[in-house]
Amino acid sequence: MSTTARIDYKHELRELYGAGPEPVMVEVPELAYLMIDGRGDPNTATEYREAVEALYSVAYAAKFAIKRAPGGVDFGVLPLEGLWWIPEMSEFTTEDKSAWHWTVMIMQPEIVTGEVLAVALATAAKKKLPHAIRHLRFERFAEGQAAQLMHIGPYAAEGPTIERLHAFIAQRGYARAGKHHEIYLSDPRRTAPGKLKTIIRQPITAAA
Repeated sequence: MSTTARIDYKHELRELYGAGPEPVMVEVPELAYLMIDGRGDPNTATEYREAVEALYSVAYAAKFAIKRAPGGVDFGVLPLEGLWWIPEMSEFTTEDKSAWHWTVMIMQPEIVTGEVLAVALATAAKKKLPHAIRHLRFERFAEGQAAQLMHIGPYAAEGPTIERLHAFIAQRGYARAGKHHEIYLSDPRRTAPGKLKTIIRQPITAAA
């Protein structure tokens, strides 16, 4: 009787997906992601909700295509992630979410090839949200050096955690670069707001 191999990518990438309460520096390698871009308050924008549904639909279709293939491998779908920004990042605030631009994304392991993804896209598009899936792209993304820490609690209460991370970056002689990055380790449909786990990440560069 054959058994399906299983890979825990969150464990293999635990430096990136296992942050603690204190800020740390990490080196984020180039990784492949399913991505969809949009704009507006994630709490109210239909575009955001549909983008997240489309991402999960394709990610799970890819997972099951690989698991059912000869010599298949099983793996857990990686967490939802979000890049958040406004044109002038020095004015970025968690207060006015209606002005936010965003990219929602799910990291894909190397075994998810372009061929696998083409099948997954076709499978997912037959089920729901084909218009959202049309905006999805498969892209490699590298952040390089960054700082991150874990926030536990409601998304709306992230402000002080973000301020701690920014202070940590400045104290070590770095400057913020790139987009505000969040990794959502909890399912908000099944987790009390006070127990939500979110990794807050900020790419950095040498201060001028």
